[in-house]
Amino acid sequence: MKILILGAAGQISKMVTGKLLQETEAELVLYARNANRRIANSDPSRITILDGDFNDSVKLLEAMKDVSIVYLNDMNSLDATQTIVDTAEKSGVTKIIGATILGIYDEVIGEFGKWNARMVGRTGTNRHKESAKIIEDSGIDYTLLRLTWLYNQDGNEKYRVSQKGEPFIGAQVARQAVARLIIDIIENPAVYSNKSLGVSEPNTDFPKPSFY
Repeated sequence: MKILILGAAGQISKMVTGKLLQETEAELVLYARNANRRIANSDPSRITILDGDFNDSVKLLEAMKDVSIVYLNDMNSLDATQTIVDTAEKSGVTKIIGATILGIYDEVIGEFGKWNARMVGRTGTNRHKESAKIIEDSGIDYTLLRLTWLYNQDGNEKYRVSQKGEPFIGAQVARQAVARLIIDIIENPAVYSNKSLGVSEPNTDFPKPSFY
């Protein structure tokens, strides 16, 4: 299996890369701006590093050659998401896992929902909602991850998921747990086929994240 990580210099992406190298035999393509400066190639026999922009369809086509699964670490730009989807369709990519934000379906309720709306703002939420719709309407099998507020805690891989249409519960989740979920999906792509998942840590139904 060959996997492309778009936004490979991000914290979660680096965790996913490490786990894939340790736990699978997958070949990896790591794609990011200034990638050769920001990413160390720990295993040249399995890793290809490519410098590129999400809007560069030519470079993306090169990156997606023989790739089965794409992990997209940033869905902030509508144009970039559309370019990625268009290129994935041409390349025969079978699965996109996309990281986005909570609140795109007005699913965050209670005091935490009010706090989150103040912090994120309607403009940012709408942009992510439209970007998510591009993937949802693409015809490519997908799993979207609507991530709550992130923090780092080594060894904390606990996550809970909610489905689209259900209330979002949970004010925080460790990046390490998100990386574990991504690995779980990669190892069993059908488990959350064409689903948009709310991702949080169990027992964190707080009015705001504990680190705020």
